[in-house]
Amino acid sequence: MRRTPVTSLNVVSREIFRSLGIRNFRLFFVGQSISQVGNWLTLIAQTLLVLKLTNSGIALGLLAAAQFGPVLIFGAFAGLVADRSDKRKLLLVVQSFAMVQSFALAALAFQAHPPMWAIYLVASFGGLATAFDNPARRSYVVEMVPTSHISNAVSLTTAMMTGSRIIGPALGGLLVATVGFGWAFIVDGASYIAVLTSLAMIDSRQVRPAPVTPRGRGQVRAGLLHAWRITELRVPIIMLAVIGTLAFNFQTVLPLFVVRDLGGAAITFSILMSVTSIGSLAGALHSARRTHISIDSVTLAAAGFGSALLALALAPHQPIAFAIGAVMGFASISFMTTSTAIVQLRTDPMMRGRILALQSLVFLGSTPIGGPILGFISQRYGARYGLAVGGFAGLGASLYGALAVRKARRAGEHHPRRSPGEGQGLITPAVTPQPVES
Repeated sequence: MRRTPVTSLNVVSREIFRSLGIRNFRLFFVGQSISQVGNWLTLIAQTLLVLKLTNSGIALGLLAAAQFGPVLIFGAFAGLVADRSDKRKLLLVVQSFAMVQSFALAALAFQAHPPMWAIYLVASFGGLATAFDNPARRSYVVEMVPTSHISNAVSLTTAMMTGSRIIGPALGGLLVATVGFGWAFIVDGASYIAVLTSLAMIDSRQVRPAPVTPRGRGQVRAGLLHAWRITELRVPIIMLAVIGTLAFNFQTVLPLFVVRDLGGAAITFSILMSVTSIGSLAGALHSARRTHISIDSVTLAAAGFGSALLALALAPHQPIAFAIGAVMGFASISFMTTSTAIVQLRTDPMMRGRILALQSLVFLGSTPIGGPILGFISQRYGARYGLAVGGFAGLGASLYGALAVRKARRAGEHHPRRSPGEGQGLITPAVTPQPVES
């Protein structure tokens, strides 16, 4: 019997959104969807506020350092806290703290001349919340769905995060242009009500909690060794460290690129971010259909991301930049979803919080390093050079990943009986989720 187009569309929809059939995940998804719009709104408003006050690429780099420096400092410890904690309760505390931080930003923005040191300080409080939120939130997703749905749930969560990047920047630019920075931050603070309510409504009896890690010495180091020994963890994390440092600093490079190279304004930056996010959403939904993920997909996506950044650096005017931005968004989120899904599946459940914290550390925690570097390059030589540095970083990371995978496969062929814990012979054609045992 041949499928009609409507039937085929229904089948595809069920494949893409199958994890939303689980009540706990659905509650979590809705609450985070609203809150993440607010988060992106604040990220854009903060960037535009600092740009307005300073007109400096270096100042934008310092803002990035303030926002993500706490992830670099506290990331590994935050992962251990997630492994030792009830993640729902931990998220309730962290999200409440983040709400207060947003209202503090609003209080600063309503001042006629807010001091820069205060903006950086409050931004660092947001970074502290991010450090503890990331490993807890991302590992909690895995606990709400069966193993067969992990890849889909990760991709849907990523789609939700990137979907919020379409609405959040546009809403942020609109609010800044119409009612001002302070009200933009207030809207973000109010959005936390949604995520706090959804977390309170989750039925903990339907969650598959990972074993709680007992207190002990050397547990952070044990997580690092676990990631290093397994090729499918080590390779994506190293690639992410390179790309996170030099390629994912959009909030530092793109505002300068839009204003100075493309002759745009603050609202143009918001539009470019939203267009990029449309491509990211398409990439996340494409990834959500996959039932298996190969590590080769990670290297291919990294190459695509690097190529798109190089193309954007050469864009002569706004329409072409917007078109390339959509492609860049698709490639960047494809890289993030594939690398995250592999890390989720290959990690020992008792170490999932620490490994995800390590992933966040090398991605977000590398921003305080890359942000000032790219801010200086963009300020001194032009934002196109900053984009080009990120493009070559993506291509270099892709080349490293391809060579590392080839080396691991050869080692596996020579050591067919090596145990999986030693990290050799783990590179298979695909990483496939297995169904949960009843």
